[in-house]
Amino acid sequence: MAVQGVGGLGHLALQYARALALRVVAIARGADKEELALRLGAHHYVDSRATDAAERLTALGGARMVLGTAAGGDVSPLLGGLTRRGRLVLVGVSPEPVRVTPRQLIFDAVQVSGSLTGTAAENEQDLAFALAHDVAPMVEQASLTDAQAA
Repeated sequence: MAVQGVGGLGHLALQYARALALRVVAIARGADKEELALRLGAHHYVDSRATDAAERLTALGGARMVLGTAAGGDVSPLLGGLTRRGRLVLVGVSPEPVRVTPRQLIFDAVQVSGSLTGTAAENEQDLAFALAHDVAPMVEQASLTDAQAA
C-alpha cells in the first residue's frame, strides 16, 4: 500500500496501514517528511520531487492500493505504480483532475474511487482499532488569534 501525503490524513493512514501489517510506502514532496513517515510506520519513503513515484512503486513490486490524502497535487501519475487490479482511493480533496486512460481501466483493471468519513458505527470501530494499536493523531494547539497562520 502507498500513502500519498504525510500530513493531516496521511500521518494517520501510515499508522493504520502499519497496524494492519501492510507493507507501506509513503509518498510526499521533498525529503523533509521522510523521517516522520518512517517513524509513523512506512517501510519506504519516496520523495516525488526527486524521483518518479510510479517507477519507484513499480520497482518495489507495485502498489495494490494508493491512498491519496494530500489536498493538492496531481495523483494521476501514481496510477502507473499500481499493480493489475490496483486501486487509487482519494480522501484528500485536490482541485486537480484525475486523468485515467481507457487502457488503464480496461487492460490494467485499475479502479479509481473516493471516500468520505464513515458512518457513526464505522467511526466507532475505527476509534477502537486506533486505541488497540496505538494509532494517535499528532496535534498542535494554537490560540484563536493565531488561527489564520495555523
